[in-house]
Amino acid sequence: MKNGEQMTSATKRFERDLHDPSLFVNRELSWMDFNQRVLQEALDRDAHPLLERVKFVSIFSSNLDEFFMIRVAGLDDQCAAGIIDRTMDGLTPQETLDMIRHRVLEQLQVRNDCFFQDICPELETRGIGFVSCSLLPERQQAVLRRYFREEIYPVLTPLAFDTGHPFPFMSNLSLNLAIELEDQETGTVRFARVKVPGTLPRILRLDEVKGLEFGDDTVRLVWMENFIEHNLDQLFPKMRIMQCHPFRIIRDADIEIEEDEAGDLLESIEQGLRSRRYGKVVRLDITPDMPISIRKVLVKNLEVDDRNLFEIGGVLGLSSVMELLKIERPELKDEPFVPNSPLESTSGSVNLFTLMKAGDLLLHHPYDSFTPVEELIWQAARDPDVLSIKQTLYRVGNNSPMVKALMFAVEQGKQVAVLVELKARFDEENNIVWARALEDVGAHVVYGLPGLKTHAKLTLIVRREQGRLCHYLHLGTGNYNPATAKVYTDYSYFTTNRPLADDVSELFNSLTGYSKNRNYQSLIVSPVNTRKWIMSLIERETAWQQREGNGHIILKMNALVDEEVISALYRASCQGVRIDLLVRGICCLKPGIPGVSVNIRVCSIIGRFLEHSRAYYFGNGGKGELFLGSADFMPRNLDKRVETIFPVVDQSLVDSVRSDLDLMLADNRKSWEMRPDGTYGRKREGRPVNSQKLFMRQSSKRKKHLKTKVNGI
Repeated sequence: MKNGEQMTSATKRFERDLHDPSLFVNRELSWMDFNQRVLQEALDRDAHPLLERVKFVSIFSSNLDEFFMIRVAGLDDQCAAGIIDRTMDGLTPQETLDMIRHRVLEQLQVRNDCFFQDICPELETRGIGFVSCSLLPERQQAVLRRYFREEIYPVLTPLAFDTGHPFPFMSNLSLNLAIELEDQETGTVRFARVKVPGTLPRILRLDEVKGLEFGDDTVRLVWMENFIEHNLDQLFPKMRIMQCHPFRIIRDADIEIEEDEAGDLLESIEQGLRSRRYGKVVRLDITPDMPISIRKVLVKNLEVDDRNLFEIGGVLGLSSVMELLKIERPELKDEPFVPNSPLESTSGSVNLFTLMKAGDLLLHHPYDSFTPVEELIWQAARDPDVLSIKQTLYRVGNNSPMVKALMFAVEQGKQVAVLVELKARFDEENNIVWARALEDVGAHVVYGLPGLKTHAKLTLIVRREQGRLCHYLHLGTGNYNPATAKVYTDYSYFTTNRPLADDVSELFNSLTGYSKNRNYQSLIVSPVNTRKWIMSLIERETAWQQREGNGHIILKMNALVDEEVISALYRASCQGVRIDLLVRGICCLKPGIPGVSVNIRVCSIIGRFLEHSRAYYFGNGGKGELFLGSADFMPRNLDKRVETIFPVVDQSLVDSVRSDLDLMLADNRKSWEMRPDGTYGRKREGRPVNSQKLFMRQSSKRKKHLKTKVNGI
C-alpha cells in the first residue's frame, strides 16, 4: 500500500511536470524545420540528379506559400484580435510570427543561393541556362519582339493607377510588375501595374520560339517577367519607362464556412472560393532595389504591415521552377520507376473478388501499382452481381479514373453513394466539378457532416453471391488519386472481413443519413473513439512493460501535435516502454530528455517519395498488433475530422509491415533524427541504408506472397 501511495504521488508530480513548455516544440516552427529538410534535398549535391534538385527548390517554395496562406494568416488574425494566449510550447502568436519571419528570411537566402549560385551555374555547364534578352544579337531580338507582339501582348492587361483609375486588384500568388512611367508629352509621372498571367509559362524556352535559331543544342531560358519588362515600350507607347520592379503577393486563403448557417454547402464553398481571391495580404515580396516611392504605394494600397514585407534577392516565386523538369534531359533526372504489379497473373489481370475471397491483400504504394485499386471499382462497375458501391473521396485529381468508374457504375444500374469532401483545402474546385458530374448521372452524393471534414479513405462494395450478400472493402492511408499514388507512400488494404465491413457500413449510414452509431466492433473512428483508442493502447503497452519488460510502440504518421497523446507517450517512456516515431513533418514531442523521453526516438524520412502512410504498431506482449489509417495525431484529426483506423489481422501482413517499419527505422541516408532540443541531424552511422531505394529495388515477402497467391487461383 505504501509503495502504491508513493507511485501515485510520483505519477502526479510527473504529470504536473508534463505541462512544462520546454517539453514541447512549437507547431509552426516544427513545420519550418520540416520544410528546411525538404530544402536540404536541393542543397545536397550528391543526393539527386540536377533537375531533381530543382524539383525540391520548387516544393520548398510552394510549401512555404501554403504555410503563409493558412498558418501565418491565422496567426496574423490572432495578433489583430489581440490574442496573447500561449500555446503548449509557451509562445504567443506574436512571438511565433517574429520567429517565423526571422527563419523565413534565412531560409529564402539559402534557397536563392542554392538555386542561383549552385544549381543554375551547374545547369549552364549542361547546356541549360537563363539569358538576358538585351544581350541577344539584334536579329534575334527582332524575332522575339515579333513573338511578344503576337503571343504575349494580347494576354497582358496594363492597369494605370491615378485619380481616374483605382488601385488595381491583385489576386493571390500573383506576380506583378510595378512600373513608373513618364508621359513624354506632358512630363507627368505615372504608376502602372502589369500582371504576369498564370496562363503564360513562367519560363520561356527560346528554342521553342518559331524563327529563332542559335545553331547549337543549348536550351536558353528567359524569365517571363524579364521578357515582359524588355518589351514594355510596346505596352506603353509614347511613355518613357523610368523603372520597373517585380513584386508578388500572398493572401489569406483559408475559407471560413459557417456550416450551421449554410443552407447549401456546395454554394457556400463556391462563394468561399471566390472570396479566397480577396483575402487580406499576408506577405508582400519585393526585391531589395525597389525604391521607397514604389514601396510606399504598394504598402499603403495593399494594407500590409512591415512584418508582412519581405525583401528577396533574385527572382520571386520560385515554385514555378518545376517547369524546368519538362526539359527532355533524362540524365539529369531520376531513373524512371515502374511500380510492381503483384496482382497480375501470368495471363493478365485477375478477378479481384475471387482474390479477396481467398484472403486479405495489402499493397504498398508507389512500390506496388495503384492500378488494382482502380481496377476494383471498374470490376465492380461491370459485374452484374454487384449491387452497390459506396466510397469517400477527398482528393481525386483533375482527370479521375475513379470517378469515371463510379459514373459508369451508375449507368450500369448500381446503387452508388459517394461522399465528396468539398472542404478539402485547395481541391475544392476539383471536388465540386466531380460532385456535380456524379449527381448528373444519378449517383447519391453527400458533402459530409457539418463541422467535420471527412478524411477517411473507404470503399464498400456489396455483391450478391449464391443468394447472399457479400461485402468487399478497400481501406487506405492515402487518397483515391492515381497521380499522387505515384509519388506518395501509402498502404492499400483489401479485405472481406465481416465485422470490419459491418462497421464501414454503419459509418456510411452516419455519413449519408442520420445514424448516430458510436459502437464499432473493429473500426476506430474519429471523432468517436480514436483518442480513447490510442490512449488505451499506450496504457496497455505500459502495462506489458511493467509485467514483461517488453513494451514497444512504433508509430508512423505525418504529424504529431496533440498534447494529450504526447504526454501519454512521455509517461510510457518513463515506465521504460521503447517508442519509435517515424514522423515526416510536424513533431511537437522532444525525444531523449532525461527523466521524460529517454526511451523515445523521432525520425523523419525525406526522399524521392513523400512519406504519407500512417501505421501504428504495438508489441502487445509479443503478439504484435498493427493498425493502418488516415489519421495523424493532431487535435483536428482526433476531434474535428471523420478519420478511420483499421486493424490488420493477417499475421503475414502484420509481419510484412513491421519489416517495412524496421527498414525505415534503419534508414541512415534519407532519415533525420530529432535531438532533445528539438533540432534535427542527419543519421549517417553504420552501413548505408536508403529505405526508399531498397523498397524500389527489392521484392518484399508480401509481394512474393501476393504473386504466389494470384498465380495459384
